[in-house]
Amino acid sequence: MRAPVLVTVALVALGAGPAAEAAAPKVRQMVVFRDGSAQTKTVSTRPSTVRVAGRRCTTGQATALAALVRSRPGELRLRDFGSCSLRGRDGGGLFVNAIRDDVNRGQNGWVYKVGRRAATAGAADPSGPFGRGRLRTGQRVSWFYCRLRNGGCQRTLGLSVRTEPGTLVASVRGYDDEGRGVAVEGASVAASGSSALTDAAGEARLALATGRHTVVARKEGSIRSFAERVELP
Repeated sequence: MRAPVLVTVALVALGAGPAAEAAAPKVRQMVVFRDGSAQTKTVSTRPSTVRVAGRRCTTGQATALAALVRSRPGELRLRDFGSCSLRGRDGGGLFVNAIRDDVNRGQNGWVYKVGRRAATAGAADPSGPFGRGRLRTGQRVSWFYCRLRNGGCQRTLGLSVRTEPGTLVASVRGYDDEGRGVAVEGASVAASGSSALTDAAGEARLALATGRHTVVARKEGSIRSFAERVELP
């Protein structure tokens, strides 16, 4: 799944034409860095040209790598284990080796999920993340630094919310690489300056004022959730 670090490469994103941009789906992307900080954006998946080991290569439209490049998370370093070119269909071997100062080491390194499942194909593979088609508008893509243990990465947290009068009820589940979820106890759920820990059933309750709130769940050793927006009546 991962390969040893051999070289450092430079990456430069160049624009594609306006027609390509109009046709490309937009996805909700989150990049979670090793220190726990995160960048979340709605981003286009239109193609970019990247420079890898002195060559110019194109990230195919509607791929996770196209979205990552467009989001500008900081310096990216790529490897190519194929024969990338200016044709997006040749980019299946492009591989993310580092984002900012978070560099792949041994079996630990950058991976991505689409929805709750870890992708089974490269981030620029023309067949898509699971070999069944490319990204679609509105899908969620999360990038994080995997610390491989017992054959898998850290669980990623998923958050669902419902409201009761004066109370927000949050449910937190942790998903493995296959998208199998379990209730998470001891996760911190935070919204508008208030926080609470989940119980054994993975639920937390927060007393909040009427209005709109942004909610997120975190737990050490897991990958934080996407932020969810909710309006409390």
